[in-house]
Amino acid sequence: MDKDVLIQYCEIREEIKDIRRRIGELDKFLSHPPIVSDTVKGSRRDGTIGPIKITGIPDPLYHRKEWQRDIYRKILQDKEAELLALACETEKYIESIPKAELRIMFRLYYLDGLTWVQVAHRMNSMFPHRRIKYTEDNCWRKNQRYFENVGSCRDETC
Repeated sequence: MDKDVLIQYCEIREEIKDIRRRIGELDKFLSHPPIVSDTVKGSRRDGTIGPIKITGIPDPLYHRKEWQRDIYRKILQDKEAELLALACETEKYIESIPKAELRIMFRLYYLDGLTWVQVAHRMNSMFPHRRIKYTEDNCWRKNQRYFENVGSCRDETC
């Protein structure tokens, strides 16, 4: 297990957000479908012939959107199950990191989805008496160094 698991976790989390956004758009469309009108020439109830206005919801479009929403909901269920399994793997991987500082940073960045700036702020609030404050750059560099060292360590089978 390596950095790919962490990256894949982040990507699937973003994919789930996108699917939820799409479902939300379809729900909005289906709750307020467009009403279309047309005028045709025909006979009215009173027997006169003339223009008649027909108003309604386009059924084929409405049913297509319902079908599409159902498909997205099934995809969402599958992705959420996949994300849960991947979250367990990611948590195990992070727990295998020897330094507590890195474990905290990785949880904040990879699991919680914070930016490196937000990670630095959180780390500074957790460790207010640290002599050198956390910055976006040094958090990112610790991340990079960890994966460079892990990669070289695996190559040498230490």
